[in-house]
Amino acid sequence: MTAAHEIGPHEIAVPGPAADLGERIAALVPVLRTPRLTLRAPRLDDLPAWHAIMTTARAAHIDGPWNREESFEGFLAATALWLLRGHGLWTVEAAGGEAVGFVLIGFEPGDREPELGFLFTAAGEGKGLAQEAAAAARDWALGPMRLPALVSYIAPGNGRSRRLAARLGARPDGEIDGCEVWRHAPRQETPA
Repeated sequence: MTAAHEIGPHEIAVPGPAADLGERIAALVPVLRTPRLTLRAPRLDDLPAWHAIMTTARAAHIDGPWNREESFEGFLAATALWLLRGHGLWTVEAAGGEAVGFVLIGFEPGDREPELGFLFTAAGEGKGLAQEAAAAARDWALGPMRLPALVSYIAPGNGRSRRLAARLGARPDGEIDGCEVWRHAPRQETPA
């Protein structure tokens, strides 16, 4: 069992053919750019930012905080969605290259429709970055990927996520397993 601050060997990239294959697979993940952010494939060196969310009180609304092993397994599962479903987790990188959060087009047990999720570090909050990143992921999912629906499942008491969903134009659409369902409508193009 590793301590919360120790890096296990499974968290360190090993150079060679396996790493090269990983890079080739990661290159297939769409890169989305906004005025201030890049949404890109997750990498092992994003784990400190992921753990800073998942192993702390920041994960309270998603059944956390998790221990480090659970956090790593969650990272693996969200990343593997790219191979299994053609959508998954993006790392949200700020202009200086810092990982400030993650957005996800996910589909996990209990979900009835693909979900737009968003998780940000303390450093990524309060600047509109979550809205910018989530809007880019939403537009990709409902645009080029042509997903038939997209929702956000929001835990009771998570006012920040509820306000973000509303700013993204989502509307409440019932409940599932004790969570609010917020439905994202496809972006309407303005006629030229």
